[in-house]
Amino acid sequence: MMNSNHPFHLVTLSPWPLLLSFNIMFLLTGVIKWFYFYQFNLIYLSIMLMILILNQWWRDTTRESTFQGCHTTNVITNIKMGMILFIISELFFFISFFWTYFHLSLSPSIEIGSLWPPKGIKMFNPYDIPLLNSIILISSGMTISWSHNYLIMNKTKIAFYSLIQTIFLGILFSMFQYFEYMEAPFTISDSCFGSIFFLTTGFHGLHVIIGFTFLLICCTRMYLNHFSKMHHIGYEAAIWYWHFVDIIWLFVYTWIYWWSF
Repeated sequence: MMNSNHPFHLVTLSPWPLLLSFNIMFLLTGVIKWFYFYQFNLIYLSIMLMILILNQWWRDTTRESTFQGCHTTNVITNIKMGMILFIISELFFFISFFWTYFHLSLSPSIEIGSLWPPKGIKMFNPYDIPLLNSIILISSGMTISWSHNYLIMNKTKIAFYSLIQTIFLGILFSMFQYFEYMEAPFTISDSCFGSIFFLTTGFHGLHVIIGFTFLLICCTRMYLNHFSKMHHIGYEAAIWYWHFVDIIWLFVYTWIYWWSF
């Protein structure tokens, strides 16, 4: 959408970020309601509203970038800066988890037996599902890089198939993590170790789901020929986010799985 009063093609102010922010607040309130009262009505309502808002937001962005020519050099620069700042904020989000983990593990308190992992906690074998998931996620980082390079070389068909491989690997990672959780010998309520383990790995798993959803939208747009070798900022942002998820997992695997074992 363009501002007709401005000589340059610029995007207009969008209501969707503000509406989505309020909806996320309602979603978190619904989660608290679920934890304490085991009621799901607010969660269901928030998820439906989130799907509607995201659909409208992505629709407007696609129109602005593909059909209206609003994504000028200045707009693209701002989008890149916004994505970089968002990834930095996500980085500090995980740093807080790692900080808590090392605070608890480097000097275990007497309440948990002065041991790490605490007494009674049977840790996962890091050479089992965690190692397999590491290989899967690193492989997905390679396939997404191949897809990006082929798109730059204007080989959109190969880029499309490489992107599909990346999405498949992301789904495979989530499936194996689900199986791992089902076989876990401890829960989130089993001492501070269970809490920090499931918080860190669970939030990373949530980021993987968000990441391959991001890539799935890009895959649809690539199929519809919305991207070119010179203009694919939305896909580039998705690639940055996916590489961030890859790198964070290496730290999660090394410190929480392998080092604790």
